[in-house]
Amino acid sequence: MPRPTRTRKVSAVQVRAYAGKAQEYADAAASELEAKRFIAATSLSVHAGINASDAVCGARLGERAAGDSHDQVLVLLKSAGKDGLAIEKELRRLLPLKTKAEYEPDDVAVGVATKAVERAQKCASIAQTVAATVR
Repeated sequence: MPRPTRTRKVSAVQVRAYAGKAQEYADAAASELEAKRFIAATSLSVHAGINASDAVCGARLGERAAGDSHDQVLVLLKSAGKDGLAIEKELRRLLPLKTKAEYEPDDVAVGVATKAVERAQKCASIAQTVAATVR
């Protein structure tokens, strides 16, 4: 896979901000799942994964993907060490749900939403751990 065509530099302050956003989205996703709002839970889970990836790429590579496609971050994550690979695995499964949850008229099944929230929580946890090491 080629490198993303566009990236943006990420500072330590921004790494912590992305990790915080990832956690907030993951927490909100869990709350929405509990309230049986499966579309919102899924959408928020995707955004948690995206922000977690920006935090990890920023911490490990000093940059994040800034292209038109969220898929471009998958390339960067593969270069971001063990943490990047762990998030890449989860984000690869979350990204296809973005269109389904946000733009399609169909409902999201409870099982799909549940797995999405689990993936989001994993991503946010990794991002928090990585952000804590950045100075």
